[in-house]
Amino acid sequence: MRKLIHLFILAPLLAAFVSSGTIGSAQRNDNAAKGWDDAPAILARIKPPKFPARDFDITKFGAVADGKSDATEAIRKAIDECNKAGGGRVVVPAGTFLTGAIHLKSNVNLYVSEGATLKFSTDPDQYLPAVYTRWEGTECMNYSALIYAFEQENIAVTGSGTLDGSASEQNWWAWTRRKEGGEAPARASVRKLLDFGERGVPVKDRVFGKGEYLRPNFIQPYRSRNILIEGVQIINSPMWEIHPVLSSNITVRGVRISSHGPNNDGCDPESSRDILIEDCVFDTGDDCIAIKSGRDNDGRRVNVPSENIIVRNSTMKDGHGGVVLGSEVSGGIRNVFIENCHMDSPNLERALRFKSNARRGGFAENVFMRNVDIGHVKEAILTIDFMYETGPNGPYKPIVRNVKIENVKSTASPRVMWIASFPGAIIDDVRFADCIFRGVEGSEVVDASGSITFQNVKIEPAKKERSLNSRPAAP
Repeated sequence: MRKLIHLFILAPLLAAFVSSGTIGSAQRNDNAAKGWDDAPAILARIKPPKFPARDFDITKFGAVADGKSDATEAIRKAIDECNKAGGGRVVVPAGTFLTGAIHLKSNVNLYVSEGATLKFSTDPDQYLPAVYTRWEGTECMNYSALIYAFEQENIAVTGSGTLDGSASEQNWWAWTRRKEGGEAPARASVRKLLDFGERGVPVKDRVFGKGEYLRPNFIQPYRSRNILIEGVQIINSPMWEIHPVLSSNITVRGVRISSHGPNNDGCDPESSRDILIEDCVFDTGDDCIAIKSGRDNDGRRVNVPSENIIVRNSTMKDGHGGVVLGSEVSGGIRNVFIENCHMDSPNLERALRFKSNARRGGFAENVFMRNVDIGHVKEAILTIDFMYETGPNGPYKPIVRNVKIENVKSTASPRVMWIASFPGAIIDDVRFADCIFRGVEGSEVVDASGSITFQNVKIEPAKKERSLNSRPAAP
């Protein structure tokens, strides 16, 4: 039965200390993960690749650090030689090097030295011919990612230098902007791609690239394994920054991302497994971390979930969400662990967010967050949005279940929960434990179909404080 529940904190605002309380009726997930006891086994499987002690300096292959001369061919030659030799580092020394698409090969570590900048061209032709890729959850042939790998293993992008995508309102980002008297150039290309996906057109025939307007991702390992992305700074991306697809054994460590363009998600693991994201800083124009698994019918065709993902010791600044599951979630997501993170910005909208609808469907289950400090968020600590975009219009009912949030503290959020659903969708077994939420300003709005449980949770409104016990809402 559908329940619309408003847990009002009335003016003058009250403080609530919830020793125990439940909303709705519980429907247990028989396949629930045990929780944090599962994390060590996942971590034990995630091992970053190691590389032979060989260096291939791109300047030895003709690259010039003047920021103007095209180093694409020199970098390609260095990668080829490194791969043929059995692996090692392709070294970008200090200086600024202009380049087009970089395609990594097995056993190659692209090492961007301190003081080095790889500045990527804004000429779309530099990212052709089209490659096999996934664009916002639908497979197609499109522009290469700025750094791309297809069916490779033991690959890395490391160092303390800078990857500059050169995107701005004068080039890549302009593709998403509405023109006077018309629509954004990208809209027709997006509609075309979605139609291909819905009709099941073979991927080889979904050809985009030149004459179309689907922006490339920044770093995209596709059908690859044993991946390390460590230390680099990423700025000015055309769209999603780090986007492993159908890949496994991935470590993203110590990466600093600052890119505020449209759809500038920080890290988007998609249909991938065994992933560690740690010690990173995200300052983005969209979600900081967004976990995905394909969109609509095309996501169901591929049908590979994202699973076994650990996010820890990271900082989330600007962004639509700190850690987000969806909206391209048609293949499902399971076993996500978030701990020891700091999320705080007047431009950060939510801490933990789930989003889907009845066209995307999918499931997100076994999601655990603990020991997270949250400062400012605009909307809520937890958002579950099944009304996203097309909402209930479709036959595929999304599922969120087995979510536990414990020892989470916040200082300035309008509310703890903002949950929107529709009949037939499942939101169940959401638990808060040992949390303190300060500075709450308004009512909790929950439209849910299952149980939401509080244990030892304290809510302190922005103004007057007073104790209040929670009680179940009437059906």
